[in-house]
Amino acid sequence: MMNDSYEILNAMLCDWHRWAKGYQHASGINTSPMFREAKNGRQWDTLDEIMDGDIENSRMAAVDHIIMALCDIYRTALQIQARNLHTGRSVWSSARLPQDMAERQQILADARQALTVKLRDGGML
Repeated sequence: MMNDSYEILNAMLCDWHRWAKGYQHASGINTSPMFREAKNGRQWDTLDEIMDGDIENSRMAAVDHIIMALCDIYRTALQIQARNLHTGRSVWSSARLPQDMAERQQILADARQALTVKLRDGGML
């Protein structure tokens, strides 16, 4: 069971990273301010696809709110892990985290535990 919850949290962090990086600021000479916030229409989507998208957006917004409410070092550790999970490589790191690998692992474990508790309290896990 512990391994299942670990994998579920990994998948949720990966989804959250993908959702959070989805915002692309369009700027430049050819960008009209009138159309800067324009989004693709959903007229070709089925009702199920629209509802699934709205549910997923609400879910990720709730995860984002929970993660952003954590202390800075936990938030940084989770952001770095989410990015590594999303890319499938362990190449991303942060200067905000300690250089000692054991300390980093402990901070990440504490951050994951805090996130798990808040997700369970919120009924999301």
